[in-house]
Amino acid sequence: MKEYPYTVVLPDNYDEDSRYPAVFALHGKGSNEHDLLELLKPLGAKFILISIRGDREMGPGYQYYELKSLGNPVREQFDEAAAGLEACIEQASTQYAVDPARRYVVGFSQGAILASSLALVMGDRLKGIAALNGYVPDFVKNEYPVRSVEKLSIFISHGEFDPVFPVKIGYETADFFKSRNDHVIFHTYPSGHTVTGDNRSDVLRFLEQDAFPDYNTISQ
Repeated sequence: MKEYPYTVVLPDNYDEDSRYPAVFALHGKGSNEHDLLELLKPLGAKFILISIRGDREMGPGYQYYELKSLGNPVREQFDEAAAGLEACIEQASTQYAVDPARRYVVGFSQGAILASSLALVMGDRLKGIAALNGYVPDFVKNEYPVRSVEKLSIFISHGEFDPVFPVKIGYETADFFKSRNDHVIFHTYPSGHTVTGDNRSDVLRFLEQDAFPDYNTISQ
């Protein structure tokens, strides 16, 4: 099983005897583990943040798998990534004071594709996902041993002018999950293949309100 390097940010006054919600962050192709940590930084007071780096070099950054063509992953590498990331999440959850009932996967682009796939693979072993500008590969839908996502909290977003994955894909991804879940949040933003300030705020609010439903949001 592949091992993935990751960076951990622990909450203020971290106590090993307590249990904290955790966000596992998956970056986009050609980026690194520090990218989404900056986006998620406002959560650091209350969440354990675990940002996992892809194991394959790509220019100055990294990726979790290579592509045969746009939207067509190298299947063997994708399968290895899905299994390896699932194992990484489980391992890190035992190493730190993670509340197993409040585990979230957040991903952008390639990371969003994997976050969406992990939702189907792990089912209610996750509390929720946030998938930004991604999709679910057909082979995951049709060939993977998928679990129910009925109880998951799901946030999906997409740029209206995304030149990499057209916004139609975002709507299709949202519809796929909505057919299996009544708790899907879907937003589009007037942007390309990127995360806007409003998108970031909505993701943070989604995570905070889901993990702490009785707590006022800690970021704006």
